[in-house]
Amino acid sequence: MDIHMIWAIIAIVAAVVAIGIIAFVLWQRKSSQSSSATRVSDTQVPATELGSTSETKSDEQLEQVEESLRPAQEDNPHQAEEEAQPQTSPATSERNQSIDKPEDGGTRLQRLRSRLSHSANPFGKALFNILTRDNLSEADWEEVEDTLLLADVGTDTSMEIVEELRRNARVMDAHDASAIRNLLREQLLHAVNTDKEGDAYNRELELHKSSQSADGGEPHVLMMVGVNGSGKTTTTGKLARLLIGEGYEKIVLGAADTFRAAAADQLQTWGDRVGVNVVRSDKEDADPASVAFEAAETAQNQNAQVLIVDTAGRLQNKANLMDELGKIRRVVEKRVPVQEVLLVLDATTGQNGMVQAKVFAEAIGITGIVLTKLDGSAKGGIVISVQRELGVPVKLVGLGEGPDDLARFDAEGFVDGILGD
Repeated sequence: MDIHMIWAIIAIVAAVVAIGIIAFVLWQRKSSQSSSATRVSDTQVPATELGSTSETKSDEQLEQVEESLRPAQEDNPHQAEEEAQPQTSPATSERNQSIDKPEDGGTRLQRLRSRLSHSANPFGKALFNILTRDNLSEADWEEVEDTLLLADVGTDTSMEIVEELRRNARVMDAHDASAIRNLLREQLLHAVNTDKEGDAYNRELELHKSSQSADGGEPHVLMMVGVNGSGKTTTTGKLARLLIGEGYEKIVLGAADTFRAAAADQLQTWGDRVGVNVVRSDKEDADPASVAFEAAETAQNQNAQVLIVDTAGRLQNKANLMDELGKIRRVVEKRVPVQEVLLVLDATTGQNGMVQAKVFAEAIGITGIVLTKLDGSAKGGIVISVQRELGVPVKLVGLGEGPDDLARFDAEGFVDGILGD
């Protein structure tokens, strides 16, 4: 037999054996998978059977629960209705718990005296140190006048105070520090409490003339005016806190400063903190008078005691701003009269703030002044000069950045503070 034939036969036999081995392996694997699938199907519950069983158990449990509740409902037929009443949501409960409790007026006045006495410019102390010198010379009296002028008291008022002090100092022992202090205190109190004609200021807010009951009549309206940056919107929110702390329960805030970005959001935050309703517009550049009118309408419908309207303060458009403020007042007074127009003035601006104050006083007419940032670097004499120039009293003062750092102006506390009592 040829050698080539032999190798061909061997190759054919090897191929047949290999094919047989491969076929056997594949058959074994298929058999194993089939066996495993059979075991799984034997242990599982058919889907239809499972659903049927679950539904049956669920129905049985429901019947048991209904059966257990039925006697109680039969004994008390109103119980089901009571349980069905809507419950306070966690969000509402959390919001109620987050409402702040403002400080009362007494605490604020104590802080007024403390902060004024520790401020950077307690000019009363400087005056006291001069007046207790032996044998006051002309130079000493000039120093007294310069101290008053540097404190923004104003030229005319400074001369009046110096003249009165000189007249009384002639018959007073300079070594009697207590007597000198009492004399200085008396003169400063007179300057703070009286106008150019010597008449005493009335610092009460007009809202005190009404009943504090919810049905005590129309809401009393306060308009807040002032240039941007004076703290007007913040003061509006703080004033709401102050009135809440004094016992007023129904207050509405009107966000009529629609020209400044985020002013309405800022006021909304202040209102939410003390549970006060804020009337605002969701549209940018909305008509301020429309917002104010809606706020007045809301205050009437809700029997509010006080409505505080925040306004724009873009002094760079002076004519337009004053026209807009006049329009707001006229529109609000179609619903309720405006009792107070409070000018918010930054005390740190000193005599420069007088120019701003005069613009508002001439254009819209103001009934009172709110001096912000009176603590710290403010020169306390601005209280005297702004009152004398505008002929209206300072009714409220801001003492710092805290939410309760707004207080009714107290002349005695102010003078004692600047004297360093």
